This record gives sequence, C-alpha cells and structure tokens, in this order.
Amino acid sequence: MIGKTASRTSVFLCLCVIAGLFLLPLLSGCSPSPAPTPTPTKTLRPPATPTPLPTATPTVPPPTATPKLTSTLTPISVQLPTATSTSTPTPVPTSWPGVCPLTGEGVSDVTVLERRPLAVKISNFPPIVRPQAGLSYADVVFEHLSEAGLTRLTAIFLCKDVEKVGSIRSARLIDLEIPAMFKAMFAYSGASGGVKQRIQKSDFFDRVISPDYGHPGFRNIPGEGKALEHTLFSDTQALWEVAEERGLNQRQDLSGWIFSEEPPEGGSPATSIEILYVPKYGSAEYQYDPARQAYLRSIFGEPHGDELTGEQIAARNVVAVYAHHVDTDIVEDSTGPRIYYSIEIQLWGEGKAIVFRDGQAFEGKWVRPQRHDLIRFVDQAGNPIPLKPGNTWIQVVPLDFEIEVNRD
Repeated sequence: MIGKTASRTSVFLCLCVIAGLFLLPLLSGCSPSPAPTPTPTKTLRPPATPTPLPTATPTVPPPTATPKLTSTLTPISVQLPTATSTSTPTPVPTSWPGVCPLTGEGVSDVTVLERRPLAVKISNFPPIVRPQAGLSYADVVFEHLSEAGLTRLTAIFLCKDVEKVGSIRSARLIDLEIPAMFKAMFAYSGASGGVKQRIQKSDFFDRVISPDYGHPGFRNIPGEGKALEHTLFSDTQALWEVAEERGLNQRQDLSGWIFSEEPPEGGSPATSIEILYVPKYGSAEYQYDPARQAYLRSIFGEPHGDELTGEQIAARNVVAVYAHHVDTDIVEDSTGPRIYYSIEIQLWGEGKAIVFRDGQAFEGKWVRPQRHDLIRFVDQAGNPIPLKPGNTWIQVVPLDFEIEVNRD
C-alpha cells in the first residue's frame, strides 16, 4: 500500500514539474520587471513646461543722461477684419497674400515674405548708445533684464528693410529662445563663456551671424564719446545676404498672431504705462497718443528715439510678459567690485500677460507649449487676443513685477 502511494506521489510530482516548466515562460512574460528610473542630471537647459519659482533681484552700475527727440508715426494704410471680443476675434490669416504675419499690415513687395526673419541683439545701456539705429523699422522688439539690472533689446525684422541697425552687442540666455520661436537668423557680437557654449550647442547655431566667427555683414561706425564696443552696426540687406549664401533664407511658418483694427471688448483704460525695471537705471514708459493710435516710448521721461528718423519710437502694441527669472552660475561681468551673473528668463510654457493697445489694457496670458512655437497671447479662456496692426514691443518682466498703469 505504501509503495503504491509513493508511486502515485512520484507521478504527481513529475506532472507538477512539467507543468511548471511549461507555464514559467508565460508567467514571466506577463509580469515584466519595471525599468529603472533614470538619475536626473543638473543642467541649465529647462524642461518644456517648468514650474515657476521666486524671482531674483539684480543690482546695477550708474547711469548717464538720455537725448531729447520729437515724435511722429506714419499711420497704417491696410484695412483688415475687426474683432468684436476677445472670445470671438476675426483673425487676419498669415496665409493672406501681402500681409505680414508679424504686424498684420500689408506689404508693397510680397517677396519680403519669402525670407527668414532676422533677430538682432541691440544695446540699450549706457545711455550714450541711444538713440539706436533702426528700432522703428523692426516688426517686434523684446526688452529684457540683463545682469546688473540693466536692459537689452532683441529686435525682429522681416517685413521692412533698414540701412543701419545697432549698435549690436552680446547675446544673453534669453536669446536661446527668441531666435527659436521666430525661426530667425541671429546676429550678435560677443557672449560670455557659458552663453557662448549654449549657443554653440543650440539647434539654430547654423543660423548665427557673428563677427566672433569671422562672419561678414558688420561694420564699425565710430561715434563721438562712444567706446569701441558701442560702434558695431549692420543692415538688413547684409544680414539677409548671409542667410542667402548659406541656403537658409526661406519663408517660415510664423502663424499664431491675429490682428484687428478695432480693439476687442473687455479692456480697461490704459493711457500711460510705466515699467520701472530698476530705479535710475532701467525703465520703459509709454504714453498713448490717440491721434497716432500708438504708444510713444520714453526712458526716464526722455523720448526714446531712432537715430535714422530723429523721431520718438511709437508702438501699436505693448505686451507685458511675466516670466520666471533665474540667476545662473554663468559669469557675465567680473571686471568691477562685484561679480554679475547671467539671468535665465524662462520663456516657455505659459504665464501672465497684459496686452496694451488703443489706450486699453487686456489681461490674459502668454503661451508657448513647444520650443519652435511662436509666443501667443490669449485670454483666460484660451482665445487669442487680437493685436492692432503694426509693430509690437514686448516687455519681459519678472513674475512678481508691478507695472504702473494710468487709467485716466
């Protein structure tokens, strides 16, 4: 009896072993081991949608005086569709023949729309560099904080030519974003070691135009009282010739902005705007002129002009863009009693924005979900806020920044 039981037990165990060998591969295929979590590495290159953090406060060197200028503005001549509200705007399609996608204005020569935009880095300090040349011809101008609380400009040219632009100065970290979103050539002179490395590794390094690499298109034009670094200029024809020689001067997709002659509903009065970056050292002031339908720009109460026209700069649109400012370990200036570090201004994801046009303010947000997306301005429901046809000045400010608006 015991022998029969043992025999049966042996047979049962053999069957269990065979079944286990058969089922083991199937069970292992159904329950894969989780992949190990990669270890993050420290980098200055931001994610696509970073989380905002507190803003750093810079310090500054002393200023000097600014010149006085007169102001005029040539009215636009193109009639475009109007928008009745921010929720139901009537867009001006960028595919319309003869319409500039960055201004919503008509162009007399449609071939200008077939070229690539130019992003040009322009000095804004010390005051002796003002009035700069060519800013009134730019379709879009960004003003942003640089180290030491001073501001610098990046001007975008597409639909107008200009015989002189500058003075041209060194790049900053924000210039890793602006040429990318406008798919532009990028003209500048000089950069700190850390910024230079970032530009060299960027996805638009083939579009860089700089005397740092022996590129043509620049010339020194001395000026009374100006140090050598404030005398470098170019012109749009020379820069587009470089783009043409490289085979890069083709039309780009710049869709995203809409324009309307009439302002949308829902605005609040905004007759003057004061953007005080740092007292006595960096400011941007705008006074709305109903006759010209534009904001006239000043710096510390002095009209900000264009050397080529002798007139005060006027902007059809002024947009305040609130963005996260982060101090980095990149040294921008170590020649004085203290070291100044580069600021990374995070123009990706989304944030608060205020669009000023027609003497009114329209609160909303800016959005840029992908690196090569043009920054756009929308209301809280995500509907586009139409810009007035014409040029736009974008004032980039820290997250906690306060803008003084006169509503009289």
